[in-house]
Amino acid sequence: MSASESELLFLIKLPVITSNNILTMEKKKALVAGGAGFIGSNLCRSLLGEYEVVCVDDLSSGRKKNVEELLERGDFTFIKHNIIEPMDGTAKDVGNVEYIFHLASRASPLDYQSEPLHTLFSNSQGTYNLLSLAKEKKARFLFASTSEVYGEPLEHPQKETYRGNVNTLGVRACYDESKRIGETLTFIYLREYALDARVIRIFNTYGPGMKADDGRVVSNFITQALKGEDLTVYGDGSQTRSFCYVSDMVEGIKRAMFCEGTTGEVINLGNPKEFTVLKLANTVKKLTGAKSKITFKELPEDDPYRRKPDISKAEKILKWKPQVGLEVGLKRTIEYFRE
Repeated sequence: MSASESELLFLIKLPVITSNNILTMEKKKALVAGGAGFIGSNLCRSLLGEYEVVCVDDLSSGRKKNVEELLERGDFTFIKHNIIEPMDGTAKDVGNVEYIFHLASRASPLDYQSEPLHTLFSNSQGTYNLLSLAKEKKARFLFASTSEVYGEPLEHPQKETYRGNVNTLGVRACYDESKRIGETLTFIYLREYALDARVIRIFNTYGPGMKADDGRVVSNFITQALKGEDLTVYGDGSQTRSFCYVSDMVEGIKRAMFCEGTTGEVINLGNPKEFTVLKLANTVKKLTGAKSKITFKELPEDDPYRRKPDISKAEKILKWKPQVGLEVGLKRTIEYFRE
């Protein structure tokens, strides 16, 4: 056989690589439920390149435009599906999924209080459906819980061992309590079926991809400032929050899933630097150059007065801590809202 014939046979055996399948042959596959939402879409974008991504979202609070530029990629698949419904048909035919991220829930108070039953079932029945899929696929599972499980905390800062102070009958309970149910379901599957599962508790997160009208304090202030409207502070503004930029949060989520030694762990993810709501309002005014006044309204029901994560566990197990300061993150977020 001549050298040229040998080279030809070698080339014939190579897979045909096109713009739609480049780099997808050996990738592991990750399913992101809620992948068209704020944090979910940023997570999808971050995973691509190293993983093939299946985004599952019913678009009840997520937005298709958050992942629109990804739809032409060969390593990204979008499936419109409500996880409250059984994972059958197209939603179940996701192939050899090895990682399942469950971020599918309404997360802003304005949003989940407008649809309390959808929120409750997303975190209960929806979690059960995704856990069942993880069990069938033998996939690693991550449940995105929330700092809201701590309620109006009597412990400060909040550690993962703290069991919370939640009003089970209040208007926020559809979210708080359903997240607690989701945590319980996750640990039942871990114990009963040896599922490789973990829980993260997400504290206040902000950045590009937020909805302008989601009712969260960062988006509210930026939107009002850019419109020249008064900035609305609920209460006297002395209540505190800890704000984590979305790229830091996504990195923490990925480490919680992919790092060894996280099975069966509950891990806080957030920025431990604490700011008053009034300081946030004044910072947004300064960075936008707005001449807006600050007005004060009555504090909503069950709105926690202080919220700050203890992230020592994340620092130890994940070797993670936030890198983006508040002013830097706000500048990026303001630019996103301007565009």
